[in-house]
Amino acid sequence: MRICMVTDFFYPSIGGVEEHVFNLSQILLSHGHKVIVLTHCYGDCRGIRYLTNGLKVYYLPIKPFYNQCILPTILCQIPLIRCVLLRECIEVVHGHSAFSTLAHEAMIIGNMLGLRTVFTDHSLFGFADLSAVFTNKMLEINLANVNHCICVSHIGKENTVLRARIPKEKVSVIPNAVDTALFTPDPSKRPVDGTINIVVASRLVYRKGIDLLAGVIPRFRHTPKINFIIVGDGPKRDLLEEVREKVNMQDRVELIGAVEHSQVRDILVRGHIFVNTSLTEAYCMAIVEAAACGLQVVSTRVGGIPEVLPSNLIILTEPEIDSVYQGVLKAINRYRCFFNNQRPTLLGTSVNGGVHVVGYGAMKTAHEQKSATLTKSRHVNSGVHKVKHAKNTGAFKGIEDMEAVLCPYKCNEIVSTLYNWENVTQRTERVYARILVEPEKSLGALLWGYLRSKNIYDHVAIWRKPKN
Repeated sequence: MRICMVTDFFYPSIGGVEEHVFNLSQILLSHGHKVIVLTHCYGDCRGIRYLTNGLKVYYLPIKPFYNQCILPTILCQIPLIRCVLLRECIEVVHGHSAFSTLAHEAMIIGNMLGLRTVFTDHSLFGFADLSAVFTNKMLEINLANVNHCICVSHIGKENTVLRARIPKEKVSVIPNAVDTALFTPDPSKRPVDGTINIVVASRLVYRKGIDLLAGVIPRFRHTPKINFIIVGDGPKRDLLEEVREKVNMQDRVELIGAVEHSQVRDILVRGHIFVNTSLTEAYCMAIVEAAACGLQVVSTRVGGIPEVLPSNLIILTEPEIDSVYQGVLKAINRYRCFFNNQRPTLLGTSVNGGVHVVGYGAMKTAHEQKSATLTKSRHVNSGVHKVKHAKNTGAFKGIEDMEAVLCPYKCNEIVSTLYNWENVTQRTERVYARILVEPEKSLGALLWGYLRSKNIYDHVAIWRKPKN
């Protein structure tokens, strides 16, 4: 197959959509498909560039208008996009992100050229505010003739079906993935003096719940050996700096700023707990990467997040300051109870009548790691363990039935079985194969599809309504 990925968000920009398009394209190339990427120019990055494994990228000479997206014109970009699609003999046009103007225009042009079109929605939208109403109406028009849609979570599918008014049979759920070979644990990078590092990695904007984070941080000002490492940048950074100064936590709250995606893993492995305070998410890549690095994940229960990780890898909270604070305390208590107070009992030994606690304190060499795995397999049948008879055990008093902290390497193993790019690519290929056998729509059918979209139909009905 000859596939064209289209989006306004691609390298050198960094983000979830960029990672998804790049990794999906790489696996498709390894399967023998022809793949190109269509995006707008980024500064001096324009023209045709070749990335890893010969991935061909067209940086069109179109400057972004707002928030890395081009100005929506539909007609003005027809010559450029048509030339690329015909020149590369494209069969499938795959657009990414509801925010991407270029993706929507390329899919419309692809439909007019008789090509098959697929759209992947990476975000959730509301229905009440003005920007959501406008975006949803435009999405309804643009997806009127798309052959198939892909969403990254089931809640995202419900959201897209309601917003775009498309049949649910035309929408598939294919999650994102993470390269667990790159995001691997390294417990040796963590503090050895009992300090617990809490990591936050996201854009510092309102939608990511930074106001919640700003309310949680001051509550730890009197709690010793609790540090925060915050990665990312955005308009809410000033708020975090103000809170840090106000509660005098300059030496305990580290604001790193924006970093390259390749450096995120080196920061994650320094932490014990990862906190996500998003107010809305279709699928959160950050929590999957953190879990792959062996961190306990504390996240708000919003959007598609409850679908992403199993319960033994994540602590879900409500999007409220008190609830997030309690979730972080729960994660901290797990570490303190199972790793500080019971340090000599790690690696599969018995505690008060058969309670097995598996840790990673001694996993320094490959030989020791292998021995620990063998010991664990003899004594433990599952990756997660619960404390039994905790009422009379002293150190475990008050934490009856609390799940133990998973070994970081076990976390990485679980994530690798749940999410990998090979599986995502195979499922996407099945979507491509399905739409390629669909009959081609005539020009009249395409125009009627756009006319049936509620936005245009209502305007036509109003225009044709006779005046009294």
